Amino acid sequence: MQTGEDQLRTWMTAGLDGDAAAHEALLRALVPLLAAFYRRRLRGAEHDVEDLVQETLIAIHTRRASYDRDRPFTAWLYAVARYRLIDHFRRQRMTVAIEDVEAILVTEGFEDASSARMDVDTLLATLSPKQARAIRDTHVDGLSVAEAASGAGIGESDVKVSVHRGLRALAARIRGERV
Repeated sequence: MQTGEDQLRTWMTAGLDGDAAAHEALLRALVPLLAAFYRRRLRGAEHDVEDLVQETLIAIHTRRASYDRDRPFTAWLYAVARYRLIDHFRRQRMTVAIEDVEAILVTEGFEDASSARMDVDTLLATLSPKQARAIRDTHVDGLSVAEAASGAGIGESDVKVSVHRGLRALAARIRGERV
């Protein structure tokens, strides 16, 4: 049985007003809706669907105060679900932007930022000079693709391809894969 927007909104607002039974009814009604939402987006990953449903229910419970009673409930619900899905995809890819490596290394206990900078330099040294320069220009020094291309005397698409291939190679090296 599909539960409509009006009923979900009624349970949500009653739950916000302190009605524990309404809040419980809302969470129970959301299970099939969220499961269907995630199944459509995660074909072949059924084991992840249940985890995401549970994570989303927890997020809805802990963030319920952020719901605006004047707005549709399902829009808020699916926004929370989308954020959970994005977090899931990020966890699966386990990638880190090159500009964040320095901060992560410092947080993880490396002595200082200069040692992190040396680690980035060491990693970039494993790439072709063209890939290393494209990554350094765009992701470390913050140049636009057009600026990096102009500085290197190559086309913008060449910079994009070099960055893509270089980051892919670095990610494989960090994961311990042979490139």
